[in-house]
Amino acid sequence: MQNLPPPPSFEALLSSQDIALFLDFDGTLVELAETPDGIDVPQHLAKNLHALFDRLNGRLALVSGRAIVDLEQHLGPLTIAKAGSHGGDCRHADGKNIGKIPKGLPPELLARVAEFAERRGFTLEDKPHGAALHYRSDPSLEEEGVEFAQAMAEEGDLDIKRGKCVIELVGRGANKGSALRGFMECAPFAGAMPIFVGDDITDEDGMRAARDMGGFGVLVGEREPTVAKYGLASPAAVHHWLEL
Repeated sequence: MQNLPPPPSFEALLSSQDIALFLDFDGTLVELAETPDGIDVPQHLAKNLHALFDRLNGRLALVSGRAIVDLEQHLGPLTIAKAGSHGGDCRHADGKNIGKIPKGLPPELLARVAEFAERRGFTLEDKPHGAALHYRSDPSLEEEGVEFAQAMAEEGDLDIKRGKCVIELVGRGANKGSALRGFMECAPFAGAMPIFVGDDITDEDGMRAARDMGGFGVLVGEREPTVAKYGLASPAAVHHWLEL
């Protein structure tokens, strides 16, 4: 098992140079749960994230597989930069879109995904820009879910995103690395050192982009292989590191 060292203290990083911080949500800021709606969000998380946004002079973005509307259902209105749907929907802190506004899945394809989920025992997460099949309650469903998703992706010209007991269909080209790069081209992120913090396979794209742009990734929990330079044990450790 890869044993990553902890990152330098956040205060030391802040005092050494301008940094741009990109944070995943599930498994990074909140513990994973059996279902997407089952998460336990710390009471003051939203308030503390906005304070961190101010501390970083606006160079903070949430980058989640969840849709932005879903994030705001759990956190309330977010006046910080955010990217939902695995980077398919990127917005500045004022809500203005970065790049094209993404489209959702065709209704007929979404209906077939919903029928499959109900029939085979998956939990369906219907998103504005995609659909996710969760199987945390029955990991034996993985192979069947992947086979079905591959067929749907080929038919609908979609990408598949894999995570911890989840298979997701999204638009082509959406990933957390492209989201990070999009933010880094704009003020106030441009010129800062990017740091991406995440726990899952889809976060590797963000970590790789951060590394390629002179920054680094921080892996939350244990997983390999990874391009992360540093590691933190849990969401609680992330909160402690960031002084949330």
